[in-house]
Amino acid sequence: MSQLPKCPQCNSEFTYEDGDLYICPECSHEWAKGAAAESADQARVVRDAYGNTLNDGDSVTVIKDLKVKGSSLVVKVGTKVKNIRLVEGDHDIDCKIDGIGAMQLKSEFVKKA
Repeated sequence: MSQLPKCPQCNSEFTYEDGDLYICPECSHEWAKGAAAESADQARVVRDAYGNTLNDGDSVTVIKDLKVKGSSLVVKVGTKVKNIRLVEGDHDIDCKIDGIGAMQLKSEFVKKA
């Protein structure tokens, strides 16, 4: 059996072929067979809640109150976070917030400052 590529969105190993497409049953992502090699070469692009591209070292602003899991702290709307670092995973921003400490945030809850 031939080795099928992993899903470029969720990295699932359970992809299958359907005509000229690869399909991921876990996240329902579809992509063309020729695009598999191209997507592996491209760098991952992280975008904020408004579609702006985020890079390492950018400053962002929180757009929603975020409860800190395991404590009674809350990151308030409008909190500015400086010098972010992009990482792989569900929470794709690694940062330090004044008064709270090191945290990971989801890009969908920030906007580029």
